[in-house]
Amino acid sequence: MSRRTPRRPAAALAASLTALALAATACGGSGGDAGGDGGPVTLTYWSWLKGQKEAVELFNRTHKDVQVRFEEIPAGANGGYDKISNAVKAGNAPDVATVEYAMLPAFVTQGVLKDLPSAGASTVKGRYPASVGELVTFGGKTWAMPRDIGTMVYFYRRDLFDKHGLAVPRTWDDYKAAAEKVRKADSKARLGSFLTDDPVLLAGLSWQAGARWFGTQGDSWKVAIDSPESRKVADYWQGLVDKDLVKAQSATDPLTQSMQKGEVLSVISGAWNAGVLKTLVPGQSGKWAVAPLPSWNGRPTSAGYGGAGAALTKGTTKADKATQFITWLNNSADGIRAQLSSGTSSALPASPDLVPVAAKTFDTAFYGGQDIYKVAGDALGTMPTGWAWGPAMAATNTELKTGINAFTSGSAKLADALTAAQGKTVAELKGRGLSVTS
Repeated sequence: MSRRTPRRPAAALAASLTALALAATACGGSGGDAGGDGGPVTLTYWSWLKGQKEAVELFNRTHKDVQVRFEEIPAGANGGYDKISNAVKAGNAPDVATVEYAMLPAFVTQGVLKDLPSAGASTVKGRYPASVGELVTFGGKTWAMPRDIGTMVYFYRRDLFDKHGLAVPRTWDDYKAAAEKVRKADSKARLGSFLTDDPVLLAGLSWQAGARWFGTQGDSWKVAIDSPESRKVADYWQGLVDKDLVKAQSATDPLTQSMQKGEVLSVISGAWNAGVLKTLVPGQSGKWAVAPLPSWNGRPTSAGYGGAGAALTKGTTKADKATQFITWLNNSADGIRAQLSSGTSSALPASPDLVPVAAKTFDTAFYGGQDIYKVAGDALGTMPTGWAWGPAMAATNTELKTGINAFTSGSAKLADALTAAQGKTVAELKGRGLSVTS
């Protein structure tokens, strides 16, 4: 599997990021890493991810020079990010916090985070594929230690595929043909769904198709949400929905109910969804399987659909010890094993070397004993490089959701959501004083 050096974006992420990097270096530092009384250094760590309490307990038992106090906070979108940001402003932030890749640029431009010391940056450079490393490395600096990556894969009902004589689709043309066959055979069933409340799915499918929604051009942000590659994806799903070949439904209760009734035969999602499905449809154990995501040309090509890393907050005076902790947490067999110790999580480590460790913690009986980590791990090596998230993804996603809702109500085209999100994002960035080209 590829472990290429992560590529840096052109010159600098933006003039604002360059200034921020200098400010972070000036105010962060690593002074104070030694305990004031000669005892161990104490760090604070905030996260909502499963298994963090167990991981911290193991770290504290096995390390004498550093001890960690863990606090569980709400998931990022449910108030955790506000809590982190407000704590930084108030001067009482933790040393380490979980940050999703899509939120990282926003936190950097807002001055919430401190870049990793050289030891952490070297770890990211040496142990992660380029497609992962560049999600946390920009402006010439590295801003988080990757934990997991939601490589996009294809979940399908093996028994229902056999019933309808379906082959697992290798291409999007195959997917459409299978969708036509299912609808013809069963008026209530559909091959899959287009999620009406999850713009990250559209982003991931665009990434797979070769789109690059964000990047840099000189000292400016480059925004290309409304790109030919993204429109290709939008037009494809527009056609499937218009012909009633897939369900247009929410990712929450409607999709779950459709799966429970056997009316949705497959799901496009991240590797983490393997554990979720076990919870949502436990009565279907042994009936599901995992395959590579269909691609446009038949060659295996995945993309990222979720994932997070551990970042240092701007105010920490213990950067070196904090880096020691997050390197152990996300880049050691013990750290990964402890985080996944419940056996219910199917999170895929972003470090390829640790995929086999995670695989041993997950009970695959629900998937008939299939080595699902092999599928998800192989997908990690097929993710196109060059993708970056923007510094205002909350605004971008809100506009995308509005456009997707208009599409599913029949009042607009799905491609119109891309156009609207492009305009909203550019206006948002300019309103923040950032230089933008599009």
